[in-house]
Amino acid sequence: MLMRTDPFRELDRMAQQAFGAVGTLARPAVMPIDAWREDDTFVVELDLPGVDADSIDLDVERNVLTVRAERPGPRNDQELVAAERPRGVFSRQLFLGDTLDTDGIRADYDAGVLRLRIPVAERAKPRRIEIGTDGQRQAITA
Repeated sequence: MLMRTDPFRELDRMAQQAFGAVGTLARPAVMPIDAWREDDTFVVELDLPGVDADSIDLDVERNVLTVRAERPGPRNDQELVAAERPRGVFSRQLFLGDTLDTDGIRADYDAGVLRLRIPVAERAKPRRIEIGTDGQRQAITA
């Protein structure tokens, strides 16, 4: 049986609306991520269940990647019996290092998971440096 009112849950919901979506042990923060490296690419996955792909915005300014998404609330003609899923606009910023190529970011959204693939910049990849000589040999004396 579902309870129609729970004063503590209602207080928690109002606090989240007033101060933003803050995670707790019982209710984790919205947009949780996993990140790892695959060869020369960093992969980041963000959970966004119930979010329409058209409501997701990705912006890069300098080395800060901002992900914004919106999960709409119920229609006005619906009476909610339980409302535990966060709704509204969510935002998360990822601070990218100088070694990543922000121009090459690719994004895919499937089954409620946003996957970002961020390549390592060419200047950050290990490379071999050739040593040049001008044809003259010099002896090293001690």
